[in-house]
Amino acid sequence: MLPTPQAISPRAIRLTSHVLMAAGLLLVLWLRLLPVLLSALLVYELVLVVSPLLRARLSNARARALVVALISALVVGLLVAIALGALGLMQQDLGVSLSGWQEQVMSLIAKARQQLPQSWVAFLPATVDELRLVLVEQLHKHAAALQIAGRETLRVLLQILIGLVLGSIVSLTQASRSQHEGPLSQSLLVRCKRLASSFHDIVFAQFRISLLNTLCTAFLLLIVMPLCGVTLPFTKSLIVLTFLAGLMPVIGNLISNTAITIAALSISPLVGVASLAYLIVIHKLEYFLNARIVGSKIRASVWELLIAMLVMEAAFGIPGVIAAPVYYAYLKCELRGENLI
Repeated sequence: MLPTPQAISPRAIRLTSHVLMAAGLLLVLWLRLLPVLLSALLVYELVLVVSPLLRARLSNARARALVVALISALVVGLLVAIALGALGLMQQDLGVSLSGWQEQVMSLIAKARQQLPQSWVAFLPATVDELRLVLVEQLHKHAAALQIAGRETLRVLLQILIGLVLGSIVSLTQASRSQHEGPLSQSLLVRCKRLASSFHDIVFAQFRISLLNTLCTAFLLLIVMPLCGVTLPFTKSLIVLTFLAGLMPVIGNLISNTAITIAALSISPLVGVASLAYLIVIHKLEYFLNARIVGSKIRASVWELLIAMLVMEAAFGIPGVIAAPVYYAYLKCELRGENLI
């Protein structure tokens, strides 16, 4: 005879929900479904933030559900429009800057020919046409890898789109959820709400930090450098990359700094060093804000997030790095919920 729900202890139910949640989060990484999870959480949290402003004025349950549906569609459409706009901007920037970039690369190669040993100079292209031939040969050599990368990109974009739809569906279902559910369902719902809350704390705080970082970087690339008579190639793309990479704590700075420094070095070593020095100063400020904003939200230091990202990267690669801040924030939320920390 199976035990009734009343006969099962709340501790056993809570432990079961913890095990199921942990298994689900690990499966998300193992099955490479992280884009679905993150995009769904993003839509869900955005709807959760916006919908109470309108639902409070409506008493009918169906009207409130309709408002949530409209907001979900608006949020999904806005996110898709922003993504397409960013891709279009980067494509336009690439087309405008490509010829100038080739000239700057050849100028850098010419300087390298004067400074490097003669045994190394033979491996450097002498003209733009030779450089173009080298690039074409490399493309043919790595054609299979590029095809795999293209398929992976398409898969990730499709998963993000599915996640956006799922997040809107879940937010709509949540608006009309029945309270008459089993104890395990209620306990799993608590786990999911804590995960969503952890995602909110990390992503929305990091969004503010990334926005400030992007504004400071744009000030350097669009105002300071032109005033000094320097125009960096791919300026718009670098600004977009700075914002997107900045959404990842700690490691995002390394990605954007590396790209900007390489672009600045193509102008001259002095410009590269000056740009790197400016970015280091800006990111020192960002680390302070990270500790104040993100750390205060999840009660964690920057070094804790860094260790979590290193461990997750060793276990799951790049998806582990992206998931680590959210997973670690959720872990601390559950430990605090159990009064263990």
